[in-house]
Amino acid sequence: MSTTPTARKKRKTVVGVVTSDRMNKTRRVEIPRLVRHPRYNKFIKRRTICYMHDENNESRRGDTVELMETRPLSKLKNWRLVRVVARAKAAEAEAVEQAP
Repeated sequence: MSTTPTARKKRKTVVGVVTSDRMNKTRRVEIPRLVRHPRYNKFIKRRTICYMHDENNESRRGDTVELMETRPLSKLKNWRLVRVVARAKAAEAEAVEQAP
């Protein structure tokens, strides 16, 4: 048997916006992307919703955060917080809360 450690895969990192911070140590994050329409070649906005683990409850609603892929932490959580890229302004956070 070989005792050399196996190299880890490079983990994915993405940037998204926190859309919900109601759960303890869990955040709902929206990751926007652009997809080209196959026939008309117009770029269409799409989004991916994922749940991330935030151990110290650092992020708030409206914050832009960087996530890293991790082992499954629960049924929905496969991402963890790396850092808060930009804080949301108070007025923007209130507007997001009031939006339907």
